[in-house]
Amino acid sequence: MGDNQTRFPVQARALLRLGLPLVGSNLAQVGLHVTDTVMMGWYSVPALAAVVLGASSFFILFILGSGFGVAVMPMVASADGDEVETRRATRMGLWLSLLYSALVLPVFWYAGPIFIALGQTPETAATAQSFMRIAGFGMAPALFVMVLKSFLAALERTHIVLWATLAGVVMNATLNWAFIFGHWGAPEMGAAGSATATLGTQILTLIVVAAYALLHPKLRHFQLATRFWRPDWQYFFRVFRLGYPIGLTSVSEGGLFQATAIMMGWIGTVQLAAHGIALELASITFMVHLGLSQAATVRVGRAHGRRALGEMRAAALAATGLSLVFAAVCVTIFLTLPKELIGLYIRPGDPLAPQILAFGSRLLLVAALFQVADASQVMALGLLRGVQDTRVPMWMAGVSYWCIGIPASYVLAFPLHMGGTGLWLGLVVGLVAAASLMMTRFWLGPARLPGPAARATS
Repeated sequence: MGDNQTRFPVQARALLRLGLPLVGSNLAQVGLHVTDTVMMGWYSVPALAAVVLGASSFFILFILGSGFGVAVMPMVASADGDEVETRRATRMGLWLSLLYSALVLPVFWYAGPIFIALGQTPETAATAQSFMRIAGFGMAPALFVMVLKSFLAALERTHIVLWATLAGVVMNATLNWAFIFGHWGAPEMGAAGSATATLGTQILTLIVVAAYALLHPKLRHFQLATRFWRPDWQYFFRVFRLGYPIGLTSVSEGGLFQATAIMMGWIGTVQLAAHGIALELASITFMVHLGLSQAATVRVGRAHGRRALGEMRAAALAATGLSLVFAAVCVTIFLTLPKELIGLYIRPGDPLAPQILAFGSRLLLVAALFQVADASQVMALGLLRGVQDTRVPMWMAGVSYWCIGIPASYVLAFPLHMGGTGLWLGLVVGLVAAASLMMTRFWLGPARLPGPAARATS
């Protein structure tokens, strides 16, 4: 059995069986944001601007707090079915998510003055605040879903997450239609209606996923809700120590792209619009790599928990190989169909369409390099999380993105006069640095050491 588990085809099939539902749920999650953006655009441009501002702020706070939920995945995978360890890690992940949600709620409630201090107009700040005061109550349900998603993924039960997320897309669009525009007897709420729809969707998704995790006959024995109120400080701090670097790493990467967007705005409106389109295309393909990375975390984590070094290496090789194959497909598409892809986002009669099309096509050529680098860095993160190594990768990410990537983008774009293309080449530089450092750490550390020694590197 052990030799069979080290074969590439065996590991590849296991990764795809686990990873494809995760890929689907990630893509469905993108669908939620696309639905919000499109429907708010139908309502009004000022309301859309406020919702984009509020939603992006929610997302930054969410990915910071989601580190605790993500940390549950390798801990449950490493427990390899042990009921007590699984229950303790998952329960304390929920505790930390609830505590974090309470701590950040004042940021949502007083978002208006914060946005004004950041240079937004009073009208935009007021509308964004109305959005965030409702959206803030969705932080806890969203983070709870992340914890339970990690719990289920570590036990290789990911289909329920996919179906719940797809149902959420449909419900979100329905509630948006009702509460944004005031259809079917609902009040017309505009931006606040979008937040209400999102909150309702998050609560429904949580109810579905929690019911499955608590009531399914093959999961009921974990007893996640039993004596939920009792503290478990040992596992509370274990999840905290593993989770906060994951959240900070995600914020660090998100900050790289946000800084690039700001600098692209210095170049021009057309360039910023093209940047947004090209980045959304790259983000869609990234969801596939992210799903494979999450599957790799589980497969590597389970092998790591059993001290099965050969199986861990085989899982890592299979996951990396599958991700690079998909990256190669994306590279081919981006190189051969850049104008066709950019054109999907442009209204044919728009007078700026030719400029956006030309500049966006150049960015997609750079995105061909971007694909390989981005796939490699997110896979490296998934492998390292599988062996519960998160603190050093946090520093590697910070150095790669903020000390290498952002300076490289600035220098290439402005002193070297490469403009927006230079900004994207700087992104590639930062992502290559992160991927190189993290892949080296995994393959020269945990992948070469027996289980106990590998754990000591985290």
